[in-house]
Amino acid sequence: MTHTPTDPPRRPASGALVPVLAFAGIVVAVMQTLLVPVIKDLPQLLDTEPSDATWVLTSTLLSGAVATPIMGRLGDLYGKRRMLVASLAVMVVGALVSAVTSELMTMIAGRTLQGFAMGAIPLGIGLMRDMLPRERLGSAMALMSSSIGVGGGLALPAAALVAQHADWHTLFYGAAGLGALAIALTLIVVPESPARAAGSFDLPGALGLSAGLVLFLLPITKGSDWGWTSGTTLGLFAAAAVVLVLWGVMELRLAAPLVDLRTTARPAVLFTNLASIMVGVSFYVVSLVLPQLLQLPKSTGYGLGQSMVVAGLLVAPLGLTMMFTAPVYARLSAKYGPKVTLIIGMLIIAIGYGAGLGLMSAAWQSLVIAVVLGAGIGLAYSSLPALIVGAVPASETGAANGLNTLMRSIGTSVSSAVVGMVLANTANTVNGVAIPTLHGFRVSFLIATAAVAVGLLLALFLPGRTPAAAEPRLRAGSEEDANLERAEEALRGFHGRVLDAGGAPVAGARVTLIDPRGRRAGAALSGDDGGYVIAVPAQGAYVLAAKASGHGPLASAVTHGKDEQAVGLDLSLPGETVTA
Repeated sequence: MTHTPTDPPRRPASGALVPVLAFAGIVVAVMQTLLVPVIKDLPQLLDTEPSDATWVLTSTLLSGAVATPIMGRLGDLYGKRRMLVASLAVMVVGALVSAVTSELMTMIAGRTLQGFAMGAIPLGIGLMRDMLPRERLGSAMALMSSSIGVGGGLALPAAALVAQHADWHTLFYGAAGLGALAIALTLIVVPESPARAAGSFDLPGALGLSAGLVLFLLPITKGSDWGWTSGTTLGLFAAAAVVLVLWGVMELRLAAPLVDLRTTARPAVLFTNLASIMVGVSFYVVSLVLPQLLQLPKSTGYGLGQSMVVAGLLVAPLGLTMMFTAPVYARLSAKYGPKVTLIIGMLIIAIGYGAGLGLMSAAWQSLVIAVVLGAGIGLAYSSLPALIVGAVPASETGAANGLNTLMRSIGTSVSSAVVGMVLANTANTVNGVAIPTLHGFRVSFLIATAAVAVGLLLALFLPGRTPAAAEPRLRAGSEEDANLERAEEALRGFHGRVLDAGGAPVAGARVTLIDPRGRRAGAALSGDDGGYVIAVPAQGAYVLAAKASGHGPLASAVTHGKDEQAVGLDLSLPGETVTA
């Protein structure tokens, strides 16, 4: 019997799938937060200048921004579980490289590899969409989306404790261990997704996007060091604009682009991504301000004089509250839709920052701010993947969520640059040391409030949904749901059932749409009832090919006319074939 590598394993998803994928997201957040407790000591630890030491953080940001959409697309094409394991494996290698060095360039190389872990978030969300029934998907995606905050909240005090009482390289060994555990659990628990996108990997598109992102994010992260009006900063911004425009023109002309810009331009996707930038800005401001406010000495008149570990514990509820909002999000979204949930989350964030302007005089007040902001950010973050998943085809889930995760990363990068500039320009110099001021902290909170206000405005432009349709069109949990999905999607292409020689349905058959040039224009796997649906890119003549293990292949010439929408066609496979 023949067996093709495109036929994915069909192990059922276990109850441990969601916790394992969420744990992978937490590992990513731990990697990002790892060096926060020792940021100020990096120049001494690496025996370098402060401006050079910042590359240890910048390199991770840049590689994560580049890897996220690319790994998402590779997951759509070749398997999301496979790419999730690959992302975590590269992170483990990077952590081990960083664990054995105190030399700047080697450390930067290790941290660059660690940035590849960022791809785990969109890949995990994509796996959930492909594997879980509707009733579990909302809360599961909410937990996965919030895991970045959960991991950050848990890692901050833990990393501070390690940094205070052990060699700082221990942080990297710990991250490598967590990454290896996440890989093992993924291989044991998570089955490979059967969903595959049509087409091949767009290498020129990946290189173009990578170049454009690096040219754009580099001056954002280094602008305060180079000068915002310097020739280097402005030149890189201009180069980024040129490269990204040319990349966009090229992507629009490709049959299988890295990022489908036409899909990205849909209002549901476009305004979600723009709102994601604002949510990223608001999330990072509190992470930058509260730890500094808590650790400044009381002699400043406004510092709260807490140790590194205590400060981490007081900020930790930010991430923990995000985790606890996942089931709350699921209930709200089921009743009102993810758009309303996003708006509610942003309103809570605005309340948190507004109250925070007057709650900076005691440690317990920082705890209150962290809890309120965690609740708002948790609701907002949980809404974003649901909005994306509900607006794109299943075959583009990984790439679309990768782009959305990238938008959040851009928000945090912009936040870091702007808040860093504000705190530096408002600082007081005492004995040659720049001390952030209370005024700088409050201006930072006002910036976050303004970002949330912009995000709220963008969210209002999102298409509305009735409560009954609030949950996105996700993987069907029953045959009835599957039939409904097929009926909707068949309005744009071919649909029918794959049958064997006796007329019985064939599940897991590979159905491929081939255009007149011999290129694959679409692909699908038949469901348990043999049903398949394939959308057509344009009217015209095609060939529908079908194959399944234990059956002979079939190819049928078909035509999709100008005025046709749904074209029904059952495919009958010949009897079993045996090959040597």
